[in-house]
Amino acid sequence: MTGLEKFMGTPPDTTGAAIEVTGLHKSFGDLEVLKGIDITVRRGEVVCVIGPSGSGKSTLLRCVNLLEEPTSGVVRVAGVEVTDPDVDIDGVRRRIGMVFQAFNLFPHLTALGNLTIAQRRVLGRGKAEAEEVARRNLRRVGLTEKEHVYPAQLSGGQQQRVAIARALSMGPELMLFDEPTSALDPELVGDVLAVMRRLADEVTMLVVTHEMSFAREVADRVIFMDAGAVVEEGPPEQVVGEPRHARTRSFLARVLDPAAAEVLEEGSE
Repeated sequence: MTGLEKFMGTPPDTTGAAIEVTGLHKSFGDLEVLKGIDITVRRGEVVCVIGPSGSGKSTLLRCVNLLEEPTSGVVRVAGVEVTDPDVDIDGVRRRIGMVFQAFNLFPHLTALGNLTIAQRRVLGRGKAEAEEVARRNLRRVGLTEKEHVYPAQLSGGQQQRVAIARALSMGPELMLFDEPTSALDPELVGDVLAVMRRLADEVTMLVVTHEMSFAREVADRVIFMDAGAVVEEGPPEQVVGEPRHARTRSFLARVLDPAAAEVLEEGSE
């Protein structure tokens, strides 16, 4: 039985699924953003979600831990239905780490303070234990020497690595990443991706990303979304390397070689 199942008092999940999404719809007024999504992320997997802006990728991620409430459909995390009105959603969220595009660090706290505050207030850990866990995770992301530094004194890449360490300090079974490198200067992206590569062997990950090299090298599966639907999914060598769907090929042509895509587009006029 996993820590989440013990916490929630639910029977063990024997399917091996960390996330199960079935028939997920999400609308904002008249705008339907998600149009019946069905995906499964197995325990220990790294699944990358790619697709154009506005395709519903981030909304899907936010529906997994109910930061957005689905219009309809079912979402289960380790067998616990988070869309059940009676679920203890705070209990579920304690086992899910989420890293956003923006770093969302407390500016008045040091790196160490950012890592310990939730441990103490949410998990009830004492100061010494929380700091021990925090220092261990700062070491994991290569920022041991920055524990007493404030966010404004860190680069964007360092702030994102602190945000990752903060999520890890809560002991998650599942990590959600919402385009974690999109707000970074290109030269800072590599450090964050290197940390994520190391984590891939330790925790289940669902990653919304535009970094095709990361998806190709690290993901067990890649999901391509467009216009609120899953268009194609499979191993990275298939989806990124030899996509079957014309829409996937068009998207990747623009992402992987924008200049060539522009030339092709001009030639078709």
